[in-house]
Amino acid sequence: MKGTFAQAELHIIRARLHGGKLNKAHKGELHFALPVGFVFDDDKIALDPDQEVQGAVRTVFELFERESSAYAVVRRFQELGLRFPRRSYGGAWDGKLLWGRLTHSRVLGILANPSYAGTYVFGRYQACKQIGPTGEIRTQSRLMPQHEWRVVIPGHHSGYITWDQFLTNRQRLAGNRTNCEVLAGPAREGLCLLQGLLLCGICGRRLGVRYTGNGGIYPIYQCNWRHREALSRQACMNVPSKPLDDAIAERLVTAVTPLTIELALEALTSLEERDKAIAAQWRRRIERARYDVDLAERRYEAVDPANRLIASTLEKRWNDAMQRLLELEAELANFERQTLRTITAEQKRQILQLARDFPRLWTASTTAARDRKRMLRLLIQDITVVKGPEPKRLRLHIRWQGGTTETVELHLAPNRAEAVRYHDAFVARIRALAVIHDDDEIIALLNRDGLTSSTGKPFTVSMIRWIRHKHRIPGPSLPAGTFSVSQVRKRYGVSMWVVYYWIDRGLITAQRRKPGLPYAIMLTDAADHRLRNWVASSPRLTSPSPNSN
Repeated sequence: MKGTFAQAELHIIRARLHGGKLNKAHKGELHFALPVGFVFDDDKIALDPDQEVQGAVRTVFELFERESSAYAVVRRFQELGLRFPRRSYGGAWDGKLLWGRLTHSRVLGILANPSYAGTYVFGRYQACKQIGPTGEIRTQSRLMPQHEWRVVIPGHHSGYITWDQFLTNRQRLAGNRTNCEVLAGPAREGLCLLQGLLLCGICGRRLGVRYTGNGGIYPIYQCNWRHREALSRQACMNVPSKPLDDAIAERLVTAVTPLTIELALEALTSLEERDKAIAAQWRRRIERARYDVDLAERRYEAVDPANRLIASTLEKRWNDAMQRLLELEAELANFERQTLRTITAEQKRQILQLARDFPRLWTASTTAARDRKRMLRLLIQDITVVKGPEPKRLRLHIRWQGGTTETVELHLAPNRAEAVRYHDAFVARIRALAVIHDDDEIIALLNRDGLTSSTGKPFTVSMIRWIRHKHRIPGPSLPAGTFSVSQVRKRYGVSMWVVYYWIDRGLITAQRRKPGLPYAIMLTDAADHRLRNWVASSPRLTSPSPNSN
């Protein structure tokens, strides 16, 4: 009984403590560790007074707004040589800011933290207890969805972004997931323009990209979800990427005319703000380095010269700070010379000219594939691909960002086998010509009419022979009253080599119009009687008895 009452008392005490925390949280007075960029000012949350810290945080949000990818933000930080602060907790460096490399996990944490939007939130994480496989009780912390946050106080303190920007960033992060088939995913560097935008008209899943051919030079859009789930013996559709990309690009170029000026102005503003933000961050870094030099100099001047041990250490720190300042100034000069762009009046005129020359911008070799995809996603939400009633015909149902829908009919080019196959009308003409003309005469007639083969080359004897063999077209018919070698062979029951022997020895009369054409053999009664006796009396012929017909 005592143990039961003790447990009950502990439960009541724990509930009261938790209630007190909730009461303070509802007032926005419950303190917890602040993220980088915020400090406590008389129990109030305020922006960090350090301008370099503020600049680093703002640069993260600005880069993510432009790049739309957390990994791209990390990569830009590394390319530009920028650093990011983190606050140390515990130990000798408790509360200090440590500058270092920006990581991908830090960017995700910053973008998902509502404190940067000036909102006080309590209940983002909730502790839950689970029983392990061996029976022990484990306490784990799980991330709660936004609608289950217990306390949300907008406008509680100053922030770096607005609440709408915070929600937009969360949507972008959710859309960048690559482990979900219902999301478009981020725009990537591949050449397939419609990557992540195509929906299958059969199963409703998003079409993926697959690179086929030698070296993967032939990309296709493929929906194989039903085949992968063993619901079908084949993929829903396999469509080459080039015809679809060309059709949508052509439609886009003709559709963006009302938006060209807005796109040009946004590009101009984005370039100016990006260059100003990066240059300002570099200058803050230089100012911090100069402050470190002045501080080291003052400490060195304040020390007693007789204390050589301390004086030598302070002198070394002063020299190191000066060397670091020189290195940063050299890096800033190199950045301004190679990366920093100064937009002149002529460049502004050229950018505004792009509003009237959007097709040239779209087809320019300097426009990256990722930039084309981003421009496309600003206008198009998704495209549903539906197979038409006829082969090689598709219907592209475009859903624009404004909600308008449009259907584009697309006729795919035939595959290689169908493209080089001769149509029935041409085969019928060859069949009609072969009745009275040989292969050379057929070639002359076709070349006279300006016809070429299915591959665009002039006709040759081998091509005509292949067409006759493929479609079982016989050669010119023999004159009346004559026989072919095959007919003579069957008539006397011998092999065709015996027939050719008779022709070479002059035992039978045979003629042909041109070398290489079949023989036309003429048989008289005397020749027929002589050949029958030959076959009957020859000891070398083992063929069956001659046909008397």
